[in-house]
Amino acid sequence: MAVLSVESKEIHRKDVRRLDRVVIRFAGDSGDGMQLTGDRFTSETASFGNDLSTLPNFPAEIRAPAGTLPGVSSFQLHFADHDILTPGDAPNVLVAMNPAALKANIADVPRGAELIVNTDEFTKRAMAKVGYEASPLEDGSLDAYHVHPVPLTTLTVEALKEFDLSRKEAERSKNMFALGLLSWMYHRPTEGTEKFLKAKFAKKPHIAAANLAAFKAGWNFGETTEGFAVSYEVAPAAKAFPQGTYRNISGNLALAYGLVAASRRSELPLFLGSYPITPASDILHELSRHKNFGVRTFQAEDEIAGIGAALGAAFGGSLAVTTTSGPGVALKSETIGLAVSLELPLIVVDIQRGGPSTGLPTKTEQADLLQAMYGRNGEAPVPIVAPRTPADCFDAALEAARIAVTYRTPVFLLSDGYLANGSEPWRIPEVDELPDLRTRFAQGPNHTLDDGTEVFWPYKRDPQTLARPWAVPGTPGLEHRIGGIEKQDGTGNISYDPANHDLMVRTRQAKIDGIQVPDLEVDDPTGDADTLVLGWGSTYGPITAAVRRLRTAGDTIAQAHLRHLNPFPANLGEVLARYEHVVVPEMNLGQLATLIRAKYLVDAHSYNQVNGMPFKAEQLAHVLEEVLHAR
Repeated sequence: MAVLSVESKEIHRKDVRRLDRVVIRFAGDSGDGMQLTGDRFTSETASFGNDLSTLPNFPAEIRAPAGTLPGVSSFQLHFADHDILTPGDAPNVLVAMNPAALKANIADVPRGAELIVNTDEFTKRAMAKVGYEASPLEDGSLDAYHVHPVPLTTLTVEALKEFDLSRKEAERSKNMFALGLLSWMYHRPTEGTEKFLKAKFAKKPHIAAANLAAFKAGWNFGETTEGFAVSYEVAPAAKAFPQGTYRNISGNLALAYGLVAASRRSELPLFLGSYPITPASDILHELSRHKNFGVRTFQAEDEIAGIGAALGAAFGGSLAVTTTSGPGVALKSETIGLAVSLELPLIVVDIQRGGPSTGLPTKTEQADLLQAMYGRNGEAPVPIVAPRTPADCFDAALEAARIAVTYRTPVFLLSDGYLANGSEPWRIPEVDELPDLRTRFAQGPNHTLDDGTEVFWPYKRDPQTLARPWAVPGTPGLEHRIGGIEKQDGTGNISYDPANHDLMVRTRQAKIDGIQVPDLEVDDPTGDADTLVLGWGSTYGPITAAVRRLRTAGDTIAQAHLRHLNPFPANLGEVLARYEHVVVPEMNLGQLATLIRAKYLVDAHSYNQVNGMPFKAEQLAHVLEEVLHAR
């Protein structure tokens, strides 16, 4: 297949090659707009119908020095004509806006891949800043790659010379030039980006026009230059998706939508008490936009105030949520314990990041599992739910809400930075597909004393769920005492009685242990595998991709993935007992493996990574292959 383009009044025929998948990484300074560029390319790719997965990678510093390795920001997109699960192990194309971007990312790029390099930025000073003694564009160090040297800055400034912009202002649009070039190169639609730019800069039409001009100039450059003799087509992934209406969605956005949906399905007003923290802040930002759905958001002065307000809202009859990351969970722990004692529904969203302390604010990790499980004084059990993909954050939010309101308990929802910022296609569900989360508030007396008097006992429990009644303040006759001091069973009066405390501790534990969760599903096509890969959270994509590779190579292996981490599914022990070998990959030092070993006495093999990045499928496939072949 070929298309015609015109250059210097001559007709050239450019090849168009079909590919089944591509991994592209945009990289530059944090001020170069790489996240915006990647996001726009992703949006157009989603509208085209490809399956996709993304991996934004941010500098840890708010504004690292320009041109330095710590200041490099990147955005990786994997898109395909079939079902995919990860952002890709290595980029087929690297767009490097400066020497720092090239040096920070070249080790990930396989031989034979394409490099699009902004030559304007390869000055002696810029190269020396990152340790290049000679230009990598001239010293032969890049001979193993297909290098496209493009003076992106110069071309952008030239394209915008008719606009009344300073050179510095014009240079800011070079990311749009690069986006236009890549959009031509991979036959991406352009209408969405054009509408986006007009809307984004609606109050500055000259800036909108300049960015559009740069975008179109990049497209035309690809069309006309001899430097790009080939463009590529990746067909829509028509067979990858069940029938429905789809959109691209990030984990944090899906989680926010899931909370709104939970509010509507429970017929409870949604209240978010939160303090901004990376990488959870986007949930606060998004929910603040939905007052039309009865959502109330409170940006508190600190983490403690945020959860305190949320718990107060739960007492008042709201679907209460607080969002944070690991350091914030540490500050919220006392109030989470109070919620356990009060037995009120509260959703605690922890978007995990690298720790300890401030750690790696913009990098991913799943090392808060034991903190969620045990990070409170006393016996204070809390259910834990973990989504496995960005889109799955929507369903996980609904499940957390179901458990919270049904069992009157705080619930941990453990997402992480990889899921929060990454994106994938999401089928928008029909309303009647969503669970009915309606609950009943206490309306009157629920206990009869020996003398026949009818009274309200705030700790009289539902015999099936062991949940206590939810009495909204102000309901006549339902006045009751709350607080952190131990309550008497039934009456809720303050009690220091040893036997009562023992009863309350065991009852609260029994309530969590008795939460009804679905059985664990095992993917074991042949039924005769002796090795099981067990994961949780965001390791789902890399694990599943690795398992697929092994099965394609002829190996037999089973896979299971946990959504519920407390309580575990009732059949987990039976599942584990069926397999001779159990491998647990985690982005921590073996926290789920520790719990599995302790509860089920299974000699689980732990494979761990804590470098702030998600697993690669090839990496896991190699590890699992070693386990299989060591038998």
